[in-house]
Amino acid sequence: MATAFADVQTFADLFEELGGVSPSRVRFRPAPGRATEKDVIRIEASENRLFELVDGVLVEKGMGAREALLASFIVHFFWDYLKDHDLGVALGADGMLRLRPRLVRIPDVSFISWDQIPSGEFPATPIPSLFPDLAVEVLSDSNTVAEIDRKLAEYFEAGCKLAWIIDPATNTADVYTSPTDCQHLRANQSLDGGEVLPGFKLSLKELFASTRRRRR
Repeated sequence: MATAFADVQTFADLFEELGGVSPSRVRFRPAPGRATEKDVIRIEASENRLFELVDGVLVEKGMGAREALLASFIVHFFWDYLKDHDLGVALGADGMLRLRPRLVRIPDVSFISWDQIPSGEFPATPIPSLFPDLAVEVLSDSNTVAEIDRKLAEYFEAGCKLAWIIDPATNTADVYTSPTDCQHLRANQSLDGGEVLPGFKLSLKELFASTRRRRR
């Protein structure tokens, strides 16, 4: 994948390259192409807003409260599993990762294996050079198909082995083992950790039930 928008001539071209995202999610200052990781950190600290960095362009992370709830539920189940299987760490929807220079993504959920961290000590830097061994994106209204496709390509190019795209609108999920190899799961099926998290399973029914009150 190209590391810069070499063929971009207009703003329309730029938005198309970013996956057809809404212009309201793209920061104009710093000017597109000139933003850096320092801007990502500064905006998060001063405005409490999360922006991903895509080849020098700041794109606001699209996520609502319901999507955040589902993501936090997945993180909770990851950590329950990791208590008994010390394979790595799980990050939530504010875990910034440098996939390569000038590309910072913030998956809704990330599992990062200890294999990437030989020291056994998670980096203290705000944006570590790590990739999600397992990446999870919970779709929101602002996400586009092309945007998710671009993210999937970037995740797998960086070293990702498994990605889950969760769709709250249909209570379904798509499981990717490469940017093009996909298994569609219906509401009565379960997510499987595969070789990344052996033995881990989470039923979609249980996942989506987390948004409803549990009455006795």
